[in-house]
Amino acid sequence: MIKSLVLPGKPSRLYAANIGGFEQVKSNGVRMELSIAQPDDWHLHLRDGDLLEAVISHSSKQFGRAIVMPNLKPPITTTAAAAAYRKSILKALQDNTNFTPLMTLYLTDTTTPHEIKLARESGIVYAVKLYPAGATTNSQDGVTDLFGKCVPVLEEMVNQNMPLLVHGEVTDPEIDIFDRERVFIETVLKPLIQKFPKLKVVMEHVTTMDAVRFVESCEEGSVAATVTPQHLLLNRNSLFQGGLQPHSYCLPVLKRETHRQAIVSAVTSGNRRFFLGTDSAPHERRRKESVCGCAGIFNAPVALSLYAKVFEEAGALDKLEAFTSFNGPDFYGLPRNTRKMTLKKTTWKVPESYSYASGSIVPMSAGESLEWLPCLP
Repeated sequence: MIKSLVLPGKPSRLYAANIGGFEQVKSNGVRMELSIAQPDDWHLHLRDGDLLEAVISHSSKQFGRAIVMPNLKPPITTTAAAAAYRKSILKALQDNTNFTPLMTLYLTDTTTPHEIKLARESGIVYAVKLYPAGATTNSQDGVTDLFGKCVPVLEEMVNQNMPLLVHGEVTDPEIDIFDRERVFIETVLKPLIQKFPKLKVVMEHVTTMDAVRFVESCEEGSVAATVTPQHLLLNRNSLFQGGLQPHSYCLPVLKRETHRQAIVSAVTSGNRRFFLGTDSAPHERRRKESVCGCAGIFNAPVALSLYAKVFEEAGALDKLEAFTSFNGPDFYGLPRNTRKMTLKKTTWKVPESYSYASGSIVPMSAGESLEWLPCLP
């Protein structure tokens, strides 16, 4: 629901606990507010240790639930490890009890069907993540031969109605990095769906029109996709504007403008196959700004503001709630959140960085002014 409020003309002060500070807000007579069901994040990296403690509040104060990625060191390959990681997350939440972490397992060549059964019976594991070995951060223990070594596990996932979350890139060094998603669809994903038509699959962080077309061609409720704010707002030029930009580097890498436009069109069309997944991936600043920088964009503090920007610019604010709050739980077979969130059309400035015990983290849109402010009652 969209509301326009007539306000006094003088500036006011607004505190947004989920953003992390006071900001000056100027009122010019009319302020727009958008009321939506509280969103969920269906692709989130929380890390561990002091980095977990530093970033968790940026997600927990905005999202009701999150699918938590398992690519730690060592990776979360068992249900027991997922339970221990979940305990660490809940401890880091402290007094925030409204946020629910939805755990995942890291698929390897040696994962067993029995582990999938244990995961389903646990009630805390909601999906299994496929990382092709070497595709992204901490993926060295990932799958080397999906159809040669993982077929019994995939069959059990069908039996248990356990979704497979896919990092959709091939890792063959002969394949151009900008073509790896397209080639993955042709050589892995299409054969996978043909062999296991009842397997629920989420193609994570889609980056190309090829991925959009593939997802749109699949049966609704069987194959879906998460979409990040960076792939909706940035193209590959963003990596090089004014010099090399390490905080715009992520995997899958940003693509051409034509691909970005295709993704925007898909998510703002109201298609239920696409839903919010930030892929917020924090790294300490020195690990990003180094000779060999890490892939990953920390967008948790700004994600909802940026999604609202995309939908507003597309003239599709009426479709934002389904993308952020309905399509994800519907695909996973979970209830929609009943708690409400208000997005206020008011300017706030993104901090240049967030400090923590081991250093600092630079967020997406650092130092910029954004026009939508998410607030929970």
